[in-house]
Amino acid sequence: MVYPKKNDMVSLFYTGKLDNGEIFQTVKEDRPLVVQIGNSDIPPTLEQTIKEMETGDSRKVRVPPEEGFGPRRKDLVQTIDNEEMVKSVDPKPGMILALEVKKDGEEQKIPATVIKVEDSKITVDYNHPLAGHHLTYDITISAISEESAN
Repeated sequence: MVYPKKNDMVSLFYTGKLDNGEIFQTVKEDRPLVVQIGNSDIPPTLEQTIKEMETGDSRKVRVPPEEGFGPRRKDLVQTIDNEEMVKSVDPKPGMILALEVKKDGEEQKIPATVIKVEDSKITVDYNHPLAGHHLTYDITISAISEESAN
């Protein structure tokens, strides 16, 4: 039995689902994702499960929001009063806008999902769309490459 260990490269494919069954991501067998064990590339719960698997094994792993895209934050839902934006963009609920915000003294464009539009007021959500969700992965390991001696 060969289990992945620190620094090994693991090729895997998976389907990621939300609790309601909605698929949020698929990595197919013909184009596997390659991760390095111990590199913090993936959530700890997922990595620990992979370390207990062999090539060809399949498992279902549920990742809590704290290890995924974080909890939903109410402070990231904001209402903007901008008549010019409403006229030029014509925002609708569900639309994703790239809004400029100041962070560390620099202007950055951040994606925000439009939640509601009333007259010149737009309510937007800066949370990642998967924030606050448990993520379930149906994973299969297709290959394990041991760390090469350098």
